[in-house]
Amino acid sequence: MKTLFAMMPPQGGNQGSGMISTIIMFGAIFLIFYFMIIRPQQKRAKEREKMLSNLQKGDKIITSGGLHGSVVAIEDKTVLVQISDNVKVKYERSAIATIVSTKELAEK
Repeated sequence: MKTLFAMMPPQGGNQGSGMISTIIMFGAIFLIFYFMIIRPQQKRAKEREKMLSNLQKGDKIITSGGLHGSVVAIEDKTVLVQISDNVKVKYERSAIATIVSTKELAEK
């Protein structure tokens, strides 16, 4: 009987500290995920939304498919892009990957 009680884990005081350390561990993991993944993604989404809202007629753009052109007309959700003389294509705003500034074009 004596050896049976010797092998049983102690009961009482250590269970509360184990719960606190688990909560602290989960909190630390959440903070790491927030600062390494969630926050930068939200920042990129805001920058993209700002870029698309500042889109103007005459801007040079590159679509997500790699098509280069200039904006001819802007509607609520679509953009008319001129890719060549007498060739205009309608794209969703979300398909625009970047707006190429005139400074970048002058450098090339």
